[in-house]
Amino acid sequence: MFDRLKEDIASVRERDPAARSALEILFLYNGLKAVRSHRRANWCYRHNLKFLARWISQRCVRRTNIEIHPAARIGRRFFIDHGTGVVIGETTEIGDDCILYQGVTLGGTGKDKGKRHPTLGNNVMVGAGAKVLGPIKIGDNVRIAAGAVVLDEIPDNCTAVGVPARVVRRNGAKIVELDQVHIPDPVAQELCRLECRIGAGAERPTRGGGGGSDSSGGTVINHLGRIRI
Repeated sequence: MFDRLKEDIASVRERDPAARSALEILFLYNGLKAVRSHRRANWCYRHNLKFLARWISQRCVRRTNIEIHPAARIGRRFFIDHGTGVVIGETTEIGDDCILYQGVTLGGTGKDKGKRHPTLGNNVMVGAGAKVLGPIKIGDNVRIAAGAVVLDEIPDNCTAVGVPARVVRRNGAKIVELDQVHIPDPVAQELCRLECRIGAGAERPTRGGGGGSDSSGGTVINHLGRIRI
C-alpha cells in the first residue's frame, strides 16, 4: 500500500511543476485524494460491499468535486490535475500513466448497454473540459485537446482536437486533410486553357489581311462554339 502511495506521489511531482513537496501533494492535492478514495471504494465494490463503495465514492465527491464510480478500473500512476468537475463512469477502464485535467468526462451516450464508457490505453492525456463518450477505445500515447468531444475510436500515438474530435497528428506527423469543398475541376481547367489558346491565336494577324474572318463576311465560329465578328 505504501509503495503504491509513494509511486503516486512521485508521479505527481514528475508531472506538476507546481508541486513543491511530498507532504503538500499528500494533504492538499484533491486529485490524489480522489484516486486513493477510489482504490478503497473499488476494493469494496469487488468484494460485493456495493453500498459501502458508493458511500465512499459520494463522500469523495463532496470533498473533492471529483466523481469516480467505484466499479471503474484504473491503472497505476494515474494523475488528475486540478480535478474540479472530473466524472469517470462505471465501466470506464484506464491504463497506466494517464493524466486527466479539470472538467473531463469519461461518460456514456445513453444508447449503450453493458459496456457504456470508454477504455483508455497507457500514457493517455485528456485536456481540460474534454468529453470522451461511449464504449470506444483510445489507444496508447494519445493526446486529446482541451474541449474536444471524442465519439469515435482513436488509434495509438495520435493527437485529436475539435468537436467532434478528429485526428490531426499521427506518430508526430501532421495529417494533411483533403478539402472536400474546393476540389479542382480538371474539365473546367482544360476548357479554360483551350479558350485562352484560341483567344491568343485569334488576336495574331493572319496572312493576306483576312484578320481571322472567312470569305463570306468575317464571322468565325471557334472550338468552344463562340462567335467572333
